[in-house]
Amino acid sequence: MLAVPVFNMQGKRTGEVEIDPACLGGQVRPQLIKQAVVAYLDHQWQKSARTKGRAEVQGSTRKLYRQKGTGNARAGMVRTPVRKGGGRTFAKSIPTSTKEFPKKMRRLARDNAILAKIQANEVMILEDLLCPQPKTKVFASMLSALGIEKGCLVAMHEADSNAYKSGRNIPQTDIRVVDDLHAYDVLRRPRVIFTKAAFSRIAAGPAAKK
Repeated sequence: MLAVPVFNMQGKRTGEVEIDPACLGGQVRPQLIKQAVVAYLDHQWQKSARTKGRAEVQGSTRKLYRQKGTGNARAGMVRTPVRKGGGRTFAKSIPTSTKEFPKKMRRLARDNAILAKIQANEVMILEDLLCPQPKTKVFASMLSALGIEKGCLVAMHEADSNAYKSGRNIPQTDIRVVDDLHAYDVLRRPRVIFTKAAFSRIAAGPAAKK
C-alpha cells in the first residue's frame, strides 16, 4: 500500500490516505506513458496548413490553344502549375493523425502517471477546496502554505467556477476536473494536488462514473 498525505487549506497535515498500487495499474509503464503523451500532443496540432493542387484551383480544363501551328509553346489547361494562379506542383495536403489511442490505454497511462508521482512523493490530498468567491489571493495563499513553488496541477471531483477563476491567473498552475485528466496533464507540473473526493474517484476506477 502507498500512503498519500492529506492537508487542509492552511497547510497543516491532517492525516494520510492509503491506496493499493493495483488501483493505478500495479506498476509504472514508461513506454505506455510516452505513447499517451506523444498521441496527446499530436492531437493538439490544428493541422490546417495546406495548399491547392491543380485539381483544386478554380479554372477551366479546356486546352488554351491547339497543340501545333501557333508558334507558341505547348500548353494545357490554365490551372497548370507553370502558370500564374495555377495549382502548386507539390501541394501540401491536410495530414491525418496515425496516433490513435484506445480509451482503456489512455486511462491506464493516466493512472500510471499518477502512480509514478505518488512513488516520487509529489502527490498530496486536500481535505476540501473552498472558494466562496473568485479570489486569487486565497488560492495563492493556500499554495504557499502547502509549499508549492514551481507549479502544480489541482484536480477537483467536479467543475467549480470560483476555484477555477481563483487559480487560473497563477503561473504554472493548472486546474482540471479529475475525469478529464490525461497523463500529459499529470506529468506537466512538478506537484499534483487532489481534493479528497477527486482522489476517491481515482482510487475507485472506472466504476466511480457509473
